[in-house]
Amino acid sequence: MRDPAFWWAERSVAATLLAPLGAGYGAIAAHRMAHPGRKAPVPVVCVGNFTIGGAGKTPTAIALARLLLAAGHRPFFLTRGYGGRIAGPVRVEHQQADEVGDEPLLLGRIAPTIVARDRPAGAILAADGGADVIVMDDGLQNPSLAKDLAIAVVDGRRGIGNGRVFPAGPLRAPLAAQLDHVDAVLLIGAADRAADRAVNAAQKRGLPVLHGKLRPDADAVAALAGKPVLAFAGIADPDKFFATLAACGIPAAVSQPFQDHHRYMAAEMAALVARARQNGLMLVTTEKDMVRISGDPAARVLMGHTAVLPVSLVFREEGAVDAMLRDVVEKAGAPSRPAPDAGA
Repeated sequence: MRDPAFWWAERSVAATLLAPLGAGYGAIAAHRMAHPGRKAPVPVVCVGNFTIGGAGKTPTAIALARLLLAAGHRPFFLTRGYGGRIAGPVRVEHQQADEVGDEPLLLGRIAPTIVARDRPAGAILAADGGADVIVMDDGLQNPSLAKDLAIAVVDGRRGIGNGRVFPAGPLRAPLAAQLDHVDAVLLIGAADRAADRAVNAAQKRGLPVLHGKLRPDADAVAALAGKPVLAFAGIADPDKFFATLAACGIPAAVSQPFQDHHRYMAAEMAALVARARQNGLMLVTTEKDMVRISGDPAARVLMGHTAVLPVSLVFREEGAVDAMLRDVVEKAGAPSRPAPDAGA
């Protein structure tokens, strides 16, 4: 299922009718978040968001890990592995997306990655494997593991929607309760009104508000620029991907959205290839979608005809973010090592 449209509307009868359910759900979620978590053997940097669905957590986690790697640290990613059937804890090595989820496969390209529904057990496995800091992709609302630094990511275009708690809106818990457990807010892209609400609430509490931008890969843009494409995406906000293509001068003659973490059936993949051929279009998708289909033998034809548009997160205040990370790690007594020689 896609997110209901009324989550992102200013006023809605459906949201009003569901508000009592949201109040009950929010009270339970806020109470759960207040529970103290277990301390991990190494510092934990958590990247989460206030809402259900994507806001840019995984690109943010990757950007943080790259800063830690550049400082000579040994970050491990820790993630639940949404969409995978393995509960863990297990280190991501040669598994497929249906086993560990699509996001861990992306994270594993950057640094060692642990999939664990039991976050404390995953943290122990990471520390035993040599981690001196853990970057947790999602888990802000999961109280089982104590966080040394928690950064909440806010998408500038969608923000917190109507500001209501699930099922009346996209919030996972009341905003005020979530802010109690956040050390900084990262705004990705230009802020719309719904994002301003979260940013203003954070600023009133004196929380630092950082800014980031998703930067498409220049080589991929150059290869696709001006070519009509059939764009498809099974992510939380496919429209964001389609808007990125348009901003890069890549006209999407056809935009085909799917639900988040969508598992493509053979018939769907064949239909995408056939439609692109019939209309003289090039297929293009996200990195997350490509890793999800890469282990499926039925996807060989689709993969052979599909280009990928990778994106990376760039911090406007990179120095401030680097200082936050340094402070957290150094307080735990994990000194950095000299950064490895890029030519080694």
